[in-house]
Order: sequence, then structure tokens, then C-alpha cells
Amino acid sequence: MSDTTPDTTTEQAARDYSQTLFLPQTDYPMRAGLPKKEPEILARWKEMDLYRRMREASAGKPKFLLHDGPPYANGNIHIGHALNKTLKDIVTRSMQMMGWDSNYVPGWDCHGLPIEWKIEEQYRAKGRDKDQVPINEFRQECREFAEHWIGVQREEFQRLGIEGDWDNPYLTMRFESEAVIASELMKFATSGQLYRGSKPVMWSVVEKTALAEAEIEYHDYQSDMIWVKFPVNGSGPLGDASIVIWTTTPWTIPGNRAISYSDRIDYGLYEVTAAENDFGPQPGEKLIFADSLANECAEKAKITLERARTVTANELAALTCAHPLADLGYTFDVPLLPGDHVTADTGTGFVHTAPGHGTDDFEVWMDNARALEARGISPAIPFTVDDAGYFTKDAPGFGPDSEDGAAQVITHKGDKGNANERVIKALIAANALFARGRLKHQYPHSWRSKKPVIFRNTPQWFVYMDRDLEGPGDTLRARALTAIDETRFVPASGQKRLRGMIENRPDWVLSRQRAWGVPITVFVNKETGEVLKDVTVNAAIHNAFAAEGADAWFAEGAKERFLGNAYNPEEWNKVDDILDVWFDSGSTHAFCLEKREDLMPKRKRDGGEDYVLYLEGSDQHRGWFHSSLLESCGTRGHAPFDAVLTHGFTMAEDGRKMSKSLGNQTFPQDIIKQYGADILRLWVSSSDYADDQRIGPEILKTNADAYRKMRNTLRWMLGSLAHYTGEEVAMADMPELERLMLHRLAELDAVVRKGYEDFDFKRVFSQVFNFMTLDLSAFYFDIRKDTLYCDPVSSARRKASLMVIEKLFGAVVTWLAPLMPFTMEETWTSRYGEDSGSVHLQQFPAFPADWRDDALAARWTKIRTVRRVVTGALEIERREKRIGSSLEAHPQVYISDADLLAALEGRDMADICITSQLTVIEGEAPEGAFTLDDVQSVGVVPALAEGRKCARSWKILPEVGTIADYPDVTPRDAEALREWDARHG
Repeated sequence: MSDTTPDTTTEQAARDYSQTLFLPQTDYPMRAGLPKKEPEILARWKEMDLYRRMREASAGKPKFLLHDGPPYANGNIHIGHALNKTLKDIVTRSMQMMGWDSNYVPGWDCHGLPIEWKIEEQYRAKGRDKDQVPINEFRQECREFAEHWIGVQREEFQRLGIEGDWDNPYLTMRFESEAVIASELMKFATSGQLYRGSKPVMWSVVEKTALAEAEIEYHDYQSDMIWVKFPVNGSGPLGDASIVIWTTTPWTIPGNRAISYSDRIDYGLYEVTAAENDFGPQPGEKLIFADSLANECAEKAKITLERARTVTANELAALTCAHPLADLGYTFDVPLLPGDHVTADTGTGFVHTAPGHGTDDFEVWMDNARALEARGISPAIPFTVDDAGYFTKDAPGFGPDSEDGAAQVITHKGDKGNANERVIKALIAANALFARGRLKHQYPHSWRSKKPVIFRNTPQWFVYMDRDLEGPGDTLRARALTAIDETRFVPASGQKRLRGMIENRPDWVLSRQRAWGVPITVFVNKETGEVLKDVTVNAAIHNAFAAEGADAWFAEGAKERFLGNAYNPEEWNKVDDILDVWFDSGSTHAFCLEKREDLMPKRKRDGGEDYVLYLEGSDQHRGWFHSSLLESCGTRGHAPFDAVLTHGFTMAEDGRKMSKSLGNQTFPQDIIKQYGADILRLWVSSSDYADDQRIGPEILKTNADAYRKMRNTLRWMLGSLAHYTGEEVAMADMPELERLMLHRLAELDAVVRKGYEDFDFKRVFSQVFNFMTLDLSAFYFDIRKDTLYCDPVSSARRKASLMVIEKLFGAVVTWLAPLMPFTMEETWTSRYGEDSGSVHLQQFPAFPADWRDDALAARWTKIRTVRRVVTGALEIERREKRIGSSLEAHPQVYISDADLLAALEGRDMADICITSQLTVIEGEAPEGAFTLDDVQSVGVVPALAEGRKCARSWKILPEVGTIADYPDVTPRDAEALREWDARHG
């Protein structure tokens, strides 16, 4: 005890006043122990069947459906999965607590190349040949592989605290799902949107299948680049000249059938006046270039050019050229065709056009097909490269009949073949090579094999983007663009991104040359090429798939079975191509949202209030969002969603991409093992998920520190509420400070609800975190500890404070429940008991309108400004060891601002600043007083409190000892002791 404590009787001195204080009492541990505690909570949720109880609690309310974009069932979850699924869980939990029936049904993508590839790897390791295995036996192995990883991922997702219908997820490989996918495909067929065509598609030689844009990623790649001379045919004014083209794919020269130019570019005829090269153009040769690129081309070939004259677009349109490899058998004419894709940004101003190897090339060629026939030029497109990357017989000099055998563009391992070098050597031998070089650029690769792809002309199944459906202008593209305009995008930039993709995309290629998936369930007439459109046949296919799965299509006698007696099987071909897995996942709305009775949204377009959200990574603008939009617009005329939310990708702590080679990966399993899932979820909640976010050891430590601060605040509330008897205090009887806290609750409630509605979880977290640490722990609780610990039981102020803490507790725990479901469940049951149900069955609390008091809040903003100056001054006194605690101080507070002075009138500033005494003095502060730069009108002169130290509350006041029965405490503490003693005998 300090020397200010008065002499007391031996009996009083021996009394332990701590027994008379209302100190916090709780079993809620300071250390969370989440890695051990969270599985116990999961077991409790399972035992109480929380998912079912949530559905019962929200029955009859409007539906908020976050339709799950299916992850792929082929490995353990990674940090991107954890981010995605946690965001989804925050959405569904928060919407449930805001009054929606927010049902979440997880799903999985089960078909496709990655799983098929894994089974093939197992085959190769065992020396087995996939082609020698019956297809349905192979498909069964793929199914079992997917089933295994669904089980693994299900446990990993649940361990994150993701609540949903895990007992009944949707799977694309379920028989009923496969039946619906096939039926959706047949809707496109019967409506005339499906067609078989020959177009250049991105082809993976490694995987031997066509790929969609969604299956492509771009990586640095070093290409050979060449400039090639095409001699002008005829004896006209340009007959002795050559047109020069540039390409980064020399292997496509055998597929060249035209040269494209632009009537927006100025061209010129140039003569070579000097040359310093081992091959290429020599003095006297005449060449045609875009004027703006001529000098750059000359530098590449190490020549000097002199411009002879202008070459007009009309002259170019009338020309044809000889193929540079005519001596090898390419004896056809090469016409010049106008093309909007031609620019003068790079190259020569002319574009080598191989319609079998590029989308623009194909479009230009087909747009001019009739005109070419009229000129005696065949519009046929050659198939110069086969599925293994080898040249075919349509590439004379490089195909299987050539002296050196077939050249290969890409090997089966994805390496560069010998095709480029053989073509270049042939061009040099023909005196057709102008120049050569190397170019490092972004080139398309398969996102599965990570190997480069090629563009090759192959027969595939497509859906028209621009064919009229139910009326002029009613195309799939038009429908999709309209649907995008009607959809809410978060962030808003996603709308522009998806719109740009839909505006520019070619026809939708659906077919894959694989085995594991839903087949393209159509029959084609052998003579006419027409697709069979028969509702009876379609129904038979659907029913068989629903009962047996898509394997029924590959079973012996399938053609005869499905065609029945109405058609001669000899007249029809059964298509065995597999549907692109993006069509599978794009159809999930049809076999999940529209088939389950607990889902089936009635959206605004149907006169309902239900709402459907799709949430995935930003790469899904070209993936799941894209395919779902096209599938639904093609079959239903509108989007399957009301809103699309996208998140970025997770990078390492240093901002680099995570990779095994860099050793900078962060695995969710490791985070959970060390910290618990709620710390991982806290990282998600506090991140700006719309952009790429970072994670690593230091970032996780920061989140763990924030968690500890919030947990300590919750623990203190629980301990204090152990003394709460449930007694309510009328608003009119509440002290100002309590009314201020209720105002803040009502004010923050609007912010939290808006944050959840806007999917702005970072704002929700930051607002609640700051409220708990700044408004509560560092302000309100700090001030009210003396009242709560020391006031008499009868104290109206203490009763009001306990009631307010109960309100604060209920609000904070429910607000944070979607973000940290395990901790808030533990906190809730610590307060209300295991029999109270679950915090996740609660609604966000509603607050009376009269809790809002902006005038009160404005006044307390001024009071807190003064308090901030006082606490700043006392901090220096503590640091300099002139006081041990703020209760030893009696600051002199000078205030020259009339508004601030008026705000303090009638307020106990000593209580507010947690000092024993405090004196407010009107006027300018003396020189040397403590001030803050932003509050120059307030100055503090520190001083020591006068009087004796209360043995119970430790306040130093002159009135300590004035109560005879309790001579070592303040009158307030004496009253508390009197009530205590009366109660305890």
C-alpha cells in the first residue's frame, strides 16, 4: 500500500477487499486453442444437425442462393480454394442472419481431361494401353478417381467451417446430372444452334484434344519468326515484284492460301539497292511493303531500299501471287484479300493467311469463298497437321511421303518439333526467305499440361453465336450481352470484362476427342449430314442416362437402342465426341437450382424475390461465368444469375506467384494445424479480395494478433456479464455514456448490414474490429471498469452498463459469426449454454430507432478529443515514472475553445479520463503545457492527486476515510461494502 493510505484497525487492514469486487468471472480461455477446439465444434454442429435447423429456421423466407461453382475433383485443396469457399460461406451465413433463406449446396466438376490424364499416367506406369481397354471400364476408373478426391475435399472444406448440404452435393457425374447435361445439349441441337463445322481450333498435341479459350493460359515462349517473299503472278506493272509477309509460325506456310492487306494502310513498291546478307533479297529485287514498316524490314534483312512508287489497294485487290514453295507442289494461286485484322503495327503490313491455322485467317477466307470460286480458286481448306502434330499428305514436301518423313510441329511431350526448321530450309532453297529471327512473346499453353498448343483445322461441334433464334437479331450473342447488362457485377469492372469477351468470341466449340465425360448425344445422317431432331429419341437418351449414366451411350448396341424401330441404324452415325467440361459446369443451374425443391428460385423476372449469386475467381469470366451465361441464354433466353462476384488470386507474401520451385507456397492445411481455421478466415475477411491478395507467415501473425485482441475483448465481456441478472434499464434512465454506446450500436448496425449486402467483408471486419478495440476496450470498458468492479449492487449506473454490455455482446458476436464461425459459436455457448442452440441460428439484432442520437455523438466526439489530450499527457508521466497509474494523477486541463468547453459541462471528466481528480480551466494553457498538434486549444499540466488512496478502488481522494465504519475507502466504496456485508452476513 502507498504511504497515503491511512492507519486502520488490524481487522480492517487484514480485510481482502478483492473478495468484494465484481471482477470478471469466466471459464472462456484466453488462449483459443483453435486447432483442437474447432473439430469439437464441428462435431457439435453435426450432432445438432445445424444445416437442417438453419433450413427450418428460414423456411418461407425469400431465397438467397449462392450457386456453387464446382471445384475440380483431382487433388487436395489449395489456398485459392480456401479463399473461394470461405468467401462463399461468409456470404451465405451473413445473408441467412439478415433474413434470407440462404441455402448453400456444394458441388463438384467430375469429368474432363485432368482426371483422364491421371488415369492414363497410371496406365503408362503399368505398361497398359488405354486404347486396348473397353471405354466403359476406363470411364469407371475415372469415376472412382473423382469419388476419392470428392471425399478428401469434402472433409477439407468442412474443416474450414463451410456450412452447407454436404450430405447431398451436386456432382456432374451423377447419373441424373449426366442425363440433364445431355438434355441441355439436345436442346441446342433441336433448336438448330448446334452444327458440325471445320474451323481452326486450339489443339493440344500432348492431350490430343481441342481446347476452349477457358482452358488456355499464356506463358513466355520463344518463336521462330520469318519474313517470306510471295512472287506476284503475271506480267503487269508489279509482275516482277514480291509481296513480303511476316509470321511467328513458319510451320503454317504449307497451309497458306492467301495474303491479307488493308485499304487503310499506305503501301509502296521498293527496290533493293544494296545487300549485306548470306541469304535473302539482292540488289535489283522489287518488294512491296507498308510504307511505315519498310525501313524496319530492311534492317532485318540487312538491305537498303529505295521507294519506287505507291501501290494502291485497288492494285493489290487485282493481284495473285505464287506460293513460295511452288516447286514442292504448291502450284495454286495465292490471292490478296482485304482484312480488317491487318495493321501496320508490326510485320510488313501484309498478313500471311492460312485458313486452317487461325481464326482471323479462317474468317477472311470464308468471307471471300464465293468470290474465290468465281475467280477459279478452290475455297477448300487443307488439313495440313494431324492430331499428333505431324504434317499430313496435304503438306507436300513435309508430309509422310516426303524424303525425310513427316515433319512434326509439336512433339507428344510438348517440345518444339522439326517442322519450323524444315520449312525454313525449304524457303531458303527456293530463294523465298527474306529474313529470319527469334521472338520471345506470350503464347497459348494448355493450363493442364502447361505445354504450347497449335491452331489446326479440325471437324468439331459448335454452337452458333450469331444465328437468329426466335426472330431477327435474337442471337445467342445478343441474348448474352443483354443478360450481362441486366446483371449486377462486384466489382463493377467484371461487367466490362465479360462483355468484351462475349462481343469478340467466335462460335462456341463444344466437342472434345476424349473418353471421360458426357457425350455429344446426337445422330448424324450419313448422306445429308443433318442432325436427328426427334423428341422421342432424346427422351430415351435422357431416361437411359438417368438410370445408367452416360456409359449407356458407349454400351454395345447403343445406336440401335436409342434409334429404336423408327430409324435404320445403317443410315446414321452416332457421335462419340465428348462435351467440353465447361458445358457440364455451365449446365449446373439446370440440374441443381432447377431440380431441387429446396432451391428452385423464383426470381424477379418471374415475379418473385429470390436472388441468385455466382461467386468465383476473376479467371471465370472466361470459364464458368462465361459457359453458364451462354448455356442458359441459349436454352432459356436469360442468365442463370442475378449477380456475379469475383475475387483475385493469392500471391506469396513478397508479391510473387506461389510455386513449388520458389518454396513460397502457403497451404491451408498447415495454417489450420498451426493457428486454426478462424485465423485463415480472418485473413480472408480482412483482405481486399477483389484484387490479388498476399499471404505468408508475417501476414498470418498480424491476423493472429488481431484475433487475440478481439478474443480478449470478448472474454472481458463474458466475465463482466457473469454478474448480469437480466435487469433492463429504461433509455431515459441511462447515463450518457451508455446511451452513446447504444447510438454507436445502431450506427454500426447500418454499416455492417450495408457491408454484408455489398459483399464488402473487409469493411465489416475493420469497422467491428475498430469498434471493439477503440470504442469498447480502449474507451468504454476502460472507463466503466471502476463502475462495474466497485459500484454497489444497487447502482443504476452499473445496471445500465451491464445491460449495455449484454447488447454489445449480442451484436458483436452475431456480426462476427459469418467471419469467424468457430470462435463466435464458442463465445455464444459460453454465454448462453450448450442448450441455447447456435449463434448461426440467430438474426442480426434489430435496434430501436430512438437509439440513434447524432447530437449526443457529436458532443462526445468533442469530449473524446479532450480525453485524447489528457491521456497523451499521462502517458508521458507514466513513461517518465512520475506516476504509476492514471489514478495517481490530477491533471489541470486548459481549454480555450468554447465549443469544447461547453461539451464538458456537467460531465465527470476525472471518471472519463480515469484519473482520481481532474480540473478544467477556461483559457489558454501556460507555456510548457502538453498539447497535441491537431488540438492546439487544449493543454494539460500534469499534477499528482491529493488525498488518500482507497484500499478498494485505489482512487486517491480527500474524502477517503470520511466514513467511520469503513475508514480506508471512499464513500462510494463504503456504500458498496455495506450492501455486500448485508448480503453476505
